Amino acid sequence: MPDLFLTIFFISILLFFLGSGIWVAISMVGVSAMGMMIFTSRPVGDAMATTIWGTSSSWTLTALPLFVWMGEILFRTKLSENLFKGLAPWMSRLPGGLIHVNVVGCALFAAISGSSAATVATVGKMSIPELRKRNYPEKLLLGSLAGSGTLGLLIPPSIILIIYGVTVQESIAKLFIAGIIPGIMIALIFMLYVVVWSLINKKQMPSFSEKFSINEKIKRSKQLLPVILLISSVIGSIYLGIATATEAASLGVVGALILSFFQKTLNKETFKLSLLGATKTSCMIAFILAGSSFLSLAMGFTGLPRNLAIWIQEMSLSPYLLIIVLMIFYIILGMFLDGISAVVLTMAIIEPMIRQAGFDMIWFGIFLVVVVEMAQITPPVGFNLFVLQGMAKKDMGFIARSAFPLFILMILAVFLIIIFPELALWLPEQMIQNIR
Repeated sequence: MPDLFLTIFFISILLFFLGSGIWVAISMVGVSAMGMMIFTSRPVGDAMATTIWGTSSSWTLTALPLFVWMGEILFRTKLSENLFKGLAPWMSRLPGGLIHVNVVGCALFAAISGSSAATVATVGKMSIPELRKRNYPEKLLLGSLAGSGTLGLLIPPSIILIIYGVTVQESIAKLFIAGIIPGIMIALIFMLYVVVWSLINKKQMPSFSEKFSINEKIKRSKQLLPVILLISSVIGSIYLGIATATEAASLGVVGALILSFFQKTLNKETFKLSLLGATKTSCMIAFILAGSSFLSLAMGFTGLPRNLAIWIQEMSLSPYLLIIVLMIFYIILGMFLDGISAVVLTMAIIEPMIRQAGFDMIWFGIFLVVVVEMAQITPPVGFNLFVLQGMAKKDMGFIARSAFPLFILMILAVFLIIIFPELALWLPEQMIQNIR
């Protein structure tokens, strides 16, 4: 194996820093600086300053704080309440009843949030009390919410897809469009699971179902119109080639502010809180990305990624075996790191392998995000589990067990994306044709 000492050095020092409780970004900068000082003759200070400034001032990255801000604004609106009221009449007659509101509500909010934790918190703060009041099984309630909340990472606008796109220098717009069909597919798989579970466990389901007239359904559906309009304006503008991802993000922020104004939730305090929340999150992510870029540069100077790619090629490892190994690797990594950190920490090494194996980087981005989604519901560092633990007042073990069936379903979704890559690639190709 080439450069075994270099590989062990980078991984060992990085794990030591992370285990010491040092911030992820500072850990990456520290490892990079040490690696360059020991193994190269390049001035570390100049390289660090140039790389960090270049990454932080990237125009592509501008979409990130805007989408984060949009999610922060909507988090403080009556959106979850309106989602429940608008979806409940249509879902109540399906096998599984109002549990489907969790899945569809999370899918809709994911399309205007970009954050998994925000999706779970927003939908959960309304659905948990309502579904408990109607005596829905706690296991199905929390499991469906934990699993469906992961759609916030995949269905555009996705924060992690922006980060991936910036890291591997791929089109953010293409990545956004590529996430639509897999996101809808996973939501449908979850809904099918709810149907099957409820049919098998009829005795645990509520014995009554609410009935709504057509007029009542239509009347309540009006609650969904603002959400649908916002989603259509953001995603539609990208798909039709009218706006870039950054311009669509600006449109989304304006739409979110208008929505919160008419819902009478926009005041000086909520505006200030949304701005502060977006600033903190965006700075944290930008700092991690800057550290990741410097780590990539340091590894590039040592020649490690290039030699690793050559080594993979010489092993004659089949592309699909490589993908399976990477899936297992990211699932294990996700047990200890959040999704953003897992992606930026590894792409410097993983990207050359994937390109060498001949995989489309847009497709791999969708594959990677679905795998990272699984990490959101795996202990000990499952962000969705932490959010639900605080909201549902249940122990972590119960919530993790409730989410486990959906974890298995996500593995099924990954295999479907591997077998049928068109699930991720067809829509971006159509977008290119529309732009032409």
